[in-house]
Amino acid sequence: MRAFEYASPLTVEDAVKLLGEKPGETAVLAGGTDLLSLMKDDVVTPSRLVNIKALEALKGIESAGDAGLRIGALVTLDELLADETVASEYPALVQAASGVRSMQLRSVGTVAGELCQRPRCWYYRSGFGLLATHDGRDLVAEGDNRYHAILGGGPARFVSPSSLAPALIALGAKLRITGGAGEREVELASFYRTPKSADEKEYDLKGDEIVTDVLVPPARGRRSATYEVRQKEGLDWPLTAAAVSFGLSGGKVRDARVVLGHVAPTPWVAKQAASALDGQAPDAAHADAAGERAVAGAKPLSMNAYKVRLARVAVKRAVLRASGEEV
Repeated sequence: MRAFEYASPLTVEDAVKLLGEKPGETAVLAGGTDLLSLMKDDVVTPSRLVNIKALEALKGIESAGDAGLRIGALVTLDELLADETVASEYPALVQAASGVRSMQLRSVGTVAGELCQRPRCWYYRSGFGLLATHDGRDLVAEGDNRYHAILGGGPARFVSPSSLAPALIALGAKLRITGGAGEREVELASFYRTPKSADEKEYDLKGDEIVTDVLVPPARGRRSATYEVRQKEGLDWPLTAAAVSFGLSGGKVRDARVVLGHVAPTPWVAKQAASALDGQAPDAAHADAAGERAVAGAKPLSMNAYKVRLARVAVKRAVLRASGEEV
C-alpha cells in the first residue's frame, strides 16, 4: 500500500474542505471494507484519506411520519437490520441487507459505502479500468465473462455490485449529498451511470462530495420484496437479484416498480416488467410475465446466458414474495 495523508474531521463542512483541497486525489474512509482492499491491490491510490467515522450528523435512523425514513450514511448494515421501522415497513430492504452474510461486513460496512462500492469485476480489480480494455482489446468480450452484464452493457460490462440499491430504488429512495457547491438531493436511480470512457465513474459523486443521508419515502402500505439468486450461501455477491414494490387496490397491482441487480452496470429499472404487473393480480402467471418482460432486451455474452433465466426467476419470486406467497 502506498503512503497517504490521513485526516479525521469532526464536521461535514471540514470533511468537504479536506476532500476539495486535492481534487481526484482524495478518498472517503467510512467502513473501509472495499476501499482498503482496492488500495492494497493498487487499483486506487489516493494521496489523502478523509475519515468520516466521527461525523455524528451522518449517523442514526429517523422515522419522520409523512416524510418517510432518513438513514444516515454511516449506519451499519447491522444497525439497519436491527431497526424496528425498517423491519416492519420495508421488507425489501431487510431482505437485501440480510443477503450480506459476513458478520464482519455487517458490523462495520455502512449503508452509503455499500451503495458506493466499486465493481467486483476481476478485470477492474486487476487494474484494467472500468472498461476492461488492454491494447485496444475488450477483455470481457474475449475472456471470462461469467459474471458480467446481460443488460445495458457496452462499452462497460461490469455489474453494479450493490445489494441495497435495487431495493432502495424500488422503494423510491433519494440520496442527500453535500459538497463544495452545497447540498443536493438526487434520485438513487439517477445516481448510477454507465461509463462511456475510461475517465468516467459509475456514479454521480464529485471529488469533494459526500453522501450524507438516504431518504426513503413512507411505505404507506406498499408491498415490497427482494429475491436474490446465489451460487453459495456464504460470503459472496449474488448472481442476480430482483427487488419489487407495489401498492394493491381491489387485489390489483398499482404503481409497480421492478429493479434488477447484478445484471447491468447500473441497478436495472425494468419498466416493461412493471407495466406487465400494473392492473393485474400479483399471482404466479402475472409474476412470470413480469419476469419475461424484465429480460426481454438481454444480450448475454459468451459465458453468462444462464443469468437471463436466473433474472427472470428472481423477478417472479420477488413479486410472489411481496404478495405474501412463500417462495
